[in-house]
Amino acid sequence: MLTCCKRALIHRFDNRRTRPVLARAEANVSTESRPLKQITLKVTPLTPENIKPFGQIISSSDDGKLFDQEDAQLVLNQGTPRFYIMRLPARGLRFHRITYHGKVTQCLGGLTPPHSWYMALAAPSGSLERFPRPEDIRVFRIPFGSFIKMEVGTWHAGPLFAEPEAMDFYNLELSDTNVTDHNTHDYRRHSGTEFLVVDELP
Repeated sequence: MLTCCKRALIHRFDNRRTRPVLARAEANVSTESRPLKQITLKVTPLTPENIKPFGQIISSSDDGKLFDQEDAQLVLNQGTPRFYIMRLPARGLRFHRITYHGKVTQCLGGLTPPHSWYMALAAPSGSLERFPRPEDIRVFRIPFGSFIKMEVGTWHAGPLFAEPEAMDFYNLELSDTNVTDHNTHDYRRHSGTEFLVVDELP
């Protein structure tokens, strides 16, 4: 059975700067001497049904197809949309932080063929205090040529990949998402935990 630690260290953002401000949510209990606990997360098959609690998977469609529910259902009305390409270094298939954005859907797609990549997702909770339990988190392998749209408030970690050394991704969010709407829970600080992604799918 998982036990709850007495300390939660939460990232919140000061609107006047882009660096995260650390806020203590509960009593101060040192984690320096606590051994790191590793939890394995197996990759879940990527289907529209499996990813529906968290968002959508979008692949190519024929030119001329009319807009319908299979298209990305976007929420971009609380600020200025920002569509850009970001380059990320390979950080492996481990993570200990998970984040949500409460004002916008987010779209991510890989631009480095032919490599797939991974995203850890959990359903929206609407609160930093109600961060996902390990059993709430699902990991999906996203193939090159597809992108994911995450619902408003979906918890996420990634993109995750071990190779190549770097990948490019297109990202659609708001211009200030990473400044004013970047809500992060740190499992390592909270409970001495990190997650390892294991892909046993064909």
